[in-house]
This record gives sequence, C-alpha cells and structure tokens, in this order.
Amino acid sequence: MPSDDSHLYLGAMTGTSVDGLDLALIEVAGSAVKLVAQRTFSLPSALRETLLELGQGVDDDLDALGEADTALGRFIGETARGFIASQGLAANAVRAIGSHGQTVRHRPNDRNAFTLQIGDPNRIAELTGVATVADFRRRDLAAGGQGAPLAPGFHAALFSHAHERRTVLNIGGIGNITRLRTPLLGFDTGPGNALMDSWCAKHQSAAFDEGGAWAATGQVDEPLLASLLNDPYLAQAPPKSTGREHYNLNWLSERLRPALRPEDVALRPEDVQRTLLEMTAVSIANAIANWAPETERIIVCGGGRLNPLLMQRLGALAKASVDTADEHGWDGDAIEAGAFAWLAHQRLNSAPANVPSVTGAAGPRVIGAVYAP
Repeated sequence: MPSDDSHLYLGAMTGTSVDGLDLALIEVAGSAVKLVAQRTFSLPSALRETLLELGQGVDDDLDALGEADTALGRFIGETARGFIASQGLAANAVRAIGSHGQTVRHRPNDRNAFTLQIGDPNRIAELTGVATVADFRRRDLAAGGQGAPLAPGFHAALFSHAHERRTVLNIGGIGNITRLRTPLLGFDTGPGNALMDSWCAKHQSAAFDEGGAWAATGQVDEPLLASLLNDPYLAQAPPKSTGREHYNLNWLSERLRPALRPEDVALRPEDVQRTLLEMTAVSIANAIANWAPETERIIVCGGGRLNPLLMQRLGALAKASVDTADEHGWDGDAIEAGAFAWLAHQRLNSAPANVPSVTGAAGPRVIGAVYAP
C-alpha cells in the first residue's frame, strides 16, 4: 500500500492536443511544490487517432469509446509503472497518481450539462499498485460550475508574485489563462493548437506544424481572420470553457466557404495555417486585454510555447512581457500534468481544489474520485 507519509504524487495528462502522455512527478511539502521528474511519451498512433475522432462531437461510437477507455487506461497504467521504476522508486513511494484522462466531450452549458473523460482509472490503479485519483471535473459541474479550467489553483501556487501582476497562459489544444490576483480568474480563451494541428494533419500529413515553419510560409488573410474572430464564444464573459467539440475542422470549413476567393485566387493552405495562428494569438491577447488588463508579465506553458512565430505574435500583441514557464524554473510541458498530481494531493487531504471565481461553481468543493490499488 502507498504510504500516507509520502509527499510524492504523479500527474498524468494527455490534453486537448492529444500529442502525447505527459507524466510529472512532484513533491509537495506544505505550500511548496517541487518538480522531481517529467517525461512525455508518444501515444500509440491508432489510439491517438481514435481519441481525436471521439473528441470531434460527431459520429459517436459507444464500442470505440469503451475500447479507447480501456486502452488509454492500460497505456497510462503501464507507462506510469515504468516511469516510477525508472526513477528508482517502489510503487509505495508514490502516494497517488492524479490522472486527468482524455476529454472526449465537454458540454458545460447544456440543460443537462456534462463532461466526459476516459482512461479507466481502475486499470491504472491495478497496473501500478498506486491509489489513483480521477474524474476531477464532474463535481464542479454538479455544483453549477464549468468543470474547467482546474489548473488555476496550481498556477497560483507556482507563479504568484507579491509585486508583479502576472497571468499564466497555457497553450495546448485549447488556450486558457489564469489571472494571478485575488480573486483568481481563469477561462478558456478559444483555440490554442487544435485548429492548427488539424489543418496541418489534413494538408501536410503531420501531427503539428513544428516551430510554426509551415505557417511562416503563408500570409494572414484578413477577411478569414475577421470571420474566425467573429465566433460568439470569444465574446462571452467568463466563466466559460470549450474544446474540440466546438473548435474543429467542421467549424473551420463553415468559415472558409464565404471567405474563399473565386477561381485562381482561392486561399492557399499555408495562408489558412498562418491565419489560424494569428487567430490564436489575437484571441489570447484580446482575452488578456479584456479580463486581465493590468498584466505586466505573461508566463506561457504548454506546447504552443515552442512555436516561435506564435510567441513572436503574442509578444507583439500583448501589452506585457512574455516569458515561458521554463524561464521561471518549471518545465513548460510539466505544468498541466503537475496540476493533476497536485489535485490528487488536495483530494487525499480532503482539501477543496476547484476555484469558484474561475469555474462559477456554487462554492469550494473536494474534487476527484479515489480508486484504491
């Protein structure tokens, strides 16, 4: 059995981009959080494709859903077990695994609001011998919240500063920000990498546009950009959250039709890619300007920080300094996984971990379900 005296927690996160499994081992001592180790593991290609298809919000297949739930749970469990061993640790050295799972549907505003993450935590607990905490979002949803974002409390623990007004920006498949002042404010800004990744996969047969190199060969199309930025979600006030079921290629195709040029002057695929990148940068900059205008420094984590063109555009558009989490002592690929390790710590200590000012929930709640080893 894992020891109650252990201060080590492992976080597991696949994220909206579905670009890999991030594992982050953290040590929690009081209010201090230390990153011990981090690694990203590639997902099996067939599993990744299934997860992407399930997240589109169309052509639902319950058999595919059930099989992916088992397959992802098994993959997380086997990978976590190997990762723990690679650190020279026995299973009982880790008090708990916080597994977010893969979101395949997020409908927080429906009459019967729901959110669904898969990656069977029973499998993870069985394979690792470590208590596993999962299903973090639904309790907040039941309390009237969005169920997202859940990382702002962790962002505050890592990056709050007494004399500098900061905003943490995560650019995964979806972009989200945390305004680090009292009360905390956080929400999904709109697309991060999701649309760019999908368009790149369609036209370049690549999972993502590495370094923004392909986008850099294109030009921003202003009519298309205006159409993209006219999406009603972007104008909504927080609390709010979104996902691939909204921002996907079907959404994009609807906006491409009226923007297409006649005959020989139609948009080139690389121009669309460049325009999608600009939409991501502008929507993030607008969100910060509207809801955290006092921001002096933006700290960026997630895969988007590795796109120089995107970071350049953010720096040009934002009225604040733009840094990466790495420059502040935390691997930018470990933040979100680390957040779910921290949420597992909060759950085992019966400490509320949602932030009502972020999600809109009726109050603080202890979130996450525990699966004993």
